[in-house]
Amino acid sequence: MPVIRHHSPHGTLTARLRAAGCVFAEDEARLLLDAAPTPEALEAMARRRIAGLPLEHILGWAEFCGRRIAVGPGVFVPRRRTEFLVREAAALLTEWRLEPLGVARPAPVVIDLCCGSGAVGAALSALGGPLELHSADIDPAAVACARTNVGPLGGEVYEGDLYAPLPAGLRGRVRVLAVNAPYVPSAEIETMPQEARLHEPRTCLDGGADGLHVQRRVAAGALQWLAPGGHVLIETSRRQATQTAGIFRRHGLTARVLVSEELGATVVAGTLAPPG
Repeated sequence: MPVIRHHSPHGTLTARLRAAGCVFAEDEARLLLDAAPTPEALEAMARRRIAGLPLEHILGWAEFCGRRIAVGPGVFVPRRRTEFLVREAAALLTEWRLEPLGVARPAPVVIDLCCGSGAVGAALSALGGPLELHSADIDPAAVACARTNVGPLGGEVYEGDLYAPLPAGLRGRVRVLAVNAPYVPSAEIETMPQEARLHEPRTCLDGGADGLHVQRRVAAGALQWLAPGGHVLIETSRRQATQTAGIFRRHGLTARVLVSEELGATVVAGTLAPPG
C-alpha cells in the first residue's frame, strides 16, 4: 500500500518558495504564515513573493537591530550589514558622553542622511541614548515611511537632496552624521538581485560611474555641519573603502576603515578634528 504523505502548510509553502529561488525559504514561510490572517491572504502573499517582491514589502516591515521597521512598497529595505554602521555610531556617542566636561550638555545632534525607511536613525535612538535626531531623503515614499518609524521617537524627517532640506540651525552642531548613501557603480546595477533592481528606487542604489559620486557630495558638505570632534560614518564596500577614506581626507577629515567580518560590512568613519 502506498504511503500517503501529509504536507503541513509550512512544508508546502517552503517547497514553493524554495522552488522560486528563495534562499531562506523555511524562515520566509514561517513569517508569511504568521502574518496572513486568512488562507486567501496567505496565497496572495505567497504569489507576490514567488513573483519576486521583497519579503519585507509584503510583510510591511523589516527586522533591523532587533526592531521592526515599517517598510512600504518602493522603499529601500534596510540590510543587516548596515547594523554595523549603527553599532559604530552608537559607540561614538557613548564615548562622547563619557568625556569629562563638568557641565551638563544637551542631547547630541544626529543626522541620518539618505535615511530611506529611517532604520538607522530609529535604531540609533534606541542604542545611542537620548539624542536630537534629524533624518533626510530625496524620495517622497521613503520620507513618509521614515516619519512612521522615527516620528514616534521624536525625530524630524525632511524631504530633499542630501543637506539641502536640513535646518540651517544644525550647522556646526552635528555630533554624528550617519550615511547609507548609494555606492553601487551604475554598470553593476543590472547584476543585483531582482528584488533590489526591480522593486527599490534606483536612486538609493546607483552611486554613479565608480559608485562614489554621492559619497563625494556627502564629504564635501560634512565640514559645514559637523561640530568640532564630530563624526561622519558612511557605509561602503571593502573594495571601495580606500577610495572613500581618501575622499574624506581630501575634505579635511581624518579617516578610519572599520570592518565587520560577521556582517560582511565596511564603514569609513571620518572625524572633524577639534581646534587646537
